[in-house]
Amino acid sequence: MAAFRDMVEVSNWLLSLLGANRAEAQQRRLLGSYEQMMERLLEMQDGAYRQLRETLAVEEEVAQSLLELKECTRQGDSELQQLEVELQRTSKEDTCVQARLRQLMTELQELREMEEELQRQERGVDEDNTVTIPSAVPPRPHSGPAHPLGQCTALAEVHQ
Repeated sequence: MAAFRDMVEVSNWLLSLLGANRAEAQQRRLLGSYEQMMERLLEMQDGAYRQLRETLAVEEEVAQSLLELKECTRQGDSELQQLEVELQRTSKEDTCVQARLRQLMTELQELREMEEELQRQERGVDEDNTVTIPSAVPPRPHSGPAHPLGQCTALAEVHQ
């Protein structure tokens, strides 16, 4: 029985040794799983930091673009206001020019009418002052002057 006890003792010792080996193997497996999990966690953390940096860079670019766009909008508004002021000034000038043009057109029409009237008067005067040159008129058969004295006022005016 002593041998049996020795055998039980050796068996218990082997079982405890195997148990320790099993616990150690299990511990190694858990440690390996823990290390893998930590590596994945660190990789995910690195990925998250990288995405965060990229997101911040994009946000910064968008913010800069927005600032530039606001500045362009401000400059555009300023130019628009200047153009509106210039348009108002030019419109006022145009109104003045249009009024002056109408006045000049009226004066031109009046001058044309005066010129036409002067031309009519000149034609009337020319018709009244038409002088007949005696050598251009064939002689009359009677022996007296073609025009009795005092009757041809146009001829008398020409001689004066």
